[in-house]
Amino acid sequence: MQKVLIANRGEIAVRIIRACHDLGLQTVGIYSQADAEALHVLHADEAVCIGEAPAHKSYLKIPNILSACEITGADAIHPGYGFLSENHNFASICQSCGINFIGPSPQAIADLGDKAQAKATANSVKCPTIPGSDGIVETLDEAMAEAEKLGFPIFIKAVAGGGGKGIRIAHDKDEFKRLFAAARAEAEVSFGNPNVYLERMIMNPRHIEVQIFGDKHGNYVHLGERDCTIQRRRQKLIEESPSPVLTPSMREQVGQAAIRIAKAAGYYSAGTVEFLLDADRNFYFMEVNTRIQVEHTVTEEFTGIDLVREQLRVAMGEKLSFTQDDIDFKGHVIQFRINAENPQHNFSPSPGRLEYYLPPGGPHVRVDSACYSGYHIPPNYDSMIAKLIVSGKDRSEAISVGKRALREFHIGGVHSTIAFHLYMLEDPNFLSNNYDLAYIDKLIADGCSFDAKKEQVTPSEV
Repeated sequence: MQKVLIANRGEIAVRIIRACHDLGLQTVGIYSQADAEALHVLHADEAVCIGEAPAHKSYLKIPNILSACEITGADAIHPGYGFLSENHNFASICQSCGINFIGPSPQAIADLGDKAQAKATANSVKCPTIPGSDGIVETLDEAMAEAEKLGFPIFIKAVAGGGGKGIRIAHDKDEFKRLFAAARAEAEVSFGNPNVYLERMIMNPRHIEVQIFGDKHGNYVHLGERDCTIQRRRQKLIEESPSPVLTPSMREQVGQAAIRIAKAAGYYSAGTVEFLLDADRNFYFMEVNTRIQVEHTVTEEFTGIDLVREQLRVAMGEKLSFTQDDIDFKGHVIQFRINAENPQHNFSPSPGRLEYYLPPGGPHVRVDSACYSGYHIPPNYDSMIAKLIVSGKDRSEAISVGKRALREFHIGGVHSTIAFHLYMLEDPNFLSNNYDLAYIDKLIADGCSFDAKKEQVTPSEV
């Protein structure tokens, strides 16, 4: 492997380019017409325009990406996250073209990307799973019989869903009848697969995910968990490690369960096994993300291990550079997603030109971003401006560092979620770990404005 094409954009493309350069690998950036001035284009050794702004005409257009490989001589592709990263057909096409796909095998992506199949894999290794249907349910009669057996409220989930999409919640029989056909139709449109399955709704859960890693030689490790419970409409906003509610013995149990699932699937590269934790601290398998995660940075700071670099090494056929006993979990790490959204108006998107962009610095602060002053955030893609990662010897210290860093983070020209994060770091329930997956949505429903006082500079002062 000599030259890696990064089939992505934004901060993750910049992150991958840096890891490639650390290993002495050449890089190729691809970009849409909307991203001609993007930072990953400047950092890559070569860059190729692959289409118009809409993702389906550029970042999702497989022939254009493969053509970029051919004209630049790239012999590997890193898909990042989102876009084509969990598309087993894309991984298979790369393989058939002699291009090294930096991720798991196409078969593992297919098996674990099918939510019903992934659940069957978890059951096969005696990992607790959420009570639900035994595979897909195709007819309303079949689904209704299963729903009455499981009890309400109940989830109707697309087998090909992900990222919080393809999920409906039915609280009673009448609502179930209305939502079942709609869920199948939505799944067909969104994922090209109408199949759905049912799961009983776990009440007041927390979202816990485990970072796993495997190589092509049968070695597996877990790198601890991340608590991703602070979400809005199932979109993560704050992630931290370790989880404030897991004991060391629970951490080992959930970590080993994640490894068993990875082994059963013949998985290699980075992956994330996601769980729900109920109010009685019982954990249940939810799904596997067969890619690097947005929040991989939390685990990197928590363990000191460069996960993207390790992905590249594994793709080249090397063994993991560490064993389970080598992993040293230190302190506490929190990540804040700084998005171009307006928390005071239901997190509405706020694309536009960054009149100024001044990220924070100092001890225990990391910022991953592809933005700069004058950059125009396009409306076509994810609204992320930056990921702010802070650390401390414990959660209290990490929160203090987070407050300092958020107050230093100055963004002009667009709205951002900085005020929301400052609000959360003063919220008594967040500070005392008294929250669940529905907490932010409940605050929004109650009319919370997430108004936090933050000293701002003006463009003339920059």
